[in-house]
Amino acid sequence: MSRRDAVFPATRHDLYRQHRYSPAIRSGGFLFVSGQVGSREDGSPEPDFVAQVRLAFDNLAAVLAAAGCTFDDIVDVTTFHTDPQRQFDTIQQVRLQVMGEPPYPNWTAIGVNWLAGFDFEIKIIARLPEGAG
Repeated sequence: MSRRDAVFPATRHDLYRQHRYSPAIRSGGFLFVSGQVGSREDGSPEPDFVAQVRLAFDNLAAVLAAAGCTFDDIVDVTTFHTDPQRQFDTIQQVRLQVMGEPPYPNWTAIGVNWLAGFDFEIKIIARLPEGAG
């Protein structure tokens, strides 16, 4: 059996080490990205919600770039929200700034009551461009 083909961004936040997981795994022509949060380098949450959402997307962009992907390669998105009704408009504004033009990827939004001190998390599956893995 082959080992997992893990992808790490150039600047790693400390959550990967603390919780022992890989930011992403390449497999079968796809990139499976672990949930990305608005974490600072030390692993702590960004306290301002808008900044936390932007940082989560920035962290996601860094993982995508490390695998040779962009937001245009995303095919499936799952987001987790601690207060979806209150947060959704803010998340949509940030999302539309970074996700490009239609057609948009699949998207599932889930309300949760705990995200380890964070209020938003995004995990995705992207196709790997030819030659990117």
